[in-house]
Amino acid sequence: MKPPPFEYVRARSLDEALAALAEGGEDAKPIAGGQSLVPALNMRLVRPSVLVDVNDAGLGDVSANGSVRIGATVRQAALSNDPRIHALVRQALPFVGHFVTRNRGTVGGSIAHADGAAELPLCLVVADGTVVAASPSGLREIAAADFFVTHFFTTLGLGELVVETVWPRAADGEASAFEEFALRHGDFAQSMAAVVLRREADRIVEARVGVGAVTDRPTRLAEVEALLVGSSGVEAAMDAGALAATLVDPPSTTHASAPYLRALTGTLVARAVERAR
Repeated sequence: MKPPPFEYVRARSLDEALAALAEGGEDAKPIAGGQSLVPALNMRLVRPSVLVDVNDAGLGDVSANGSVRIGATVRQAALSNDPRIHALVRQALPFVGHFVTRNRGTVGGSIAHADGAAELPLCLVVADGTVVAASPSGLREIAAADFFVTHFFTTLGLGELVVETVWPRAADGEASAFEEFALRHGDFAQSMAAVVLRREADRIVEARVGVGAVTDRPTRLAEVEALLVGSSGVEAAMDAGALAATLVDPPSTTHASAPYLRALTGTLVARAVERAR
């Protein structure tokens, strides 16, 4: 199929992009990499009357000053070998689509699309990152944990545009791990787990554990985090996985039953905790 007719606006600045989105209202959509939007257009799942191209709107920089700020139109592939980027992201990137889609797909696009089975949203939540959104009235910073509502829905308001994401740098003694299972490499995940642990001596003093694909949005598992803090041994990883399996309630799919997905999530959490430990 082909998309329905639409007007195309190529914004040359952020102000121009915001003005075009405001003028288009609910019928306007931003586009950068287009790896999710273009297939949806072709299948006529979305029917915007205006597409606002933000590739030339000045959102393509990465800066590091305390935190790492990644512009919305930075391509996913550009992060792979950048030592400034959080290690959790570099581990997750090979699972993000395929090589060719990462060459076009953008960081901001993945975050704004808010697919419950996407890797970068989960990483941003577990890294305790922030989404920066712009509108004609100014900038707004939104904690990643508050940004995602459910599949494909966020707390972005009408006319707001994701302009960058902010990723805290790893603290001393911090390590991370990302685990995912899909039927084939590059397919949508059946389940995924992301873990950040901070140790002092032989004890875990801070734990951030999140899962995706088996939930409708990136989800931190507070009970698992509490279990890990103060622990040190291999048994903690197994216990964390067993607990995680009881905390998710995914529906059965054509590929896997709900009990299988719960068990799979437990296995991935245990692996990620052990690798980070």
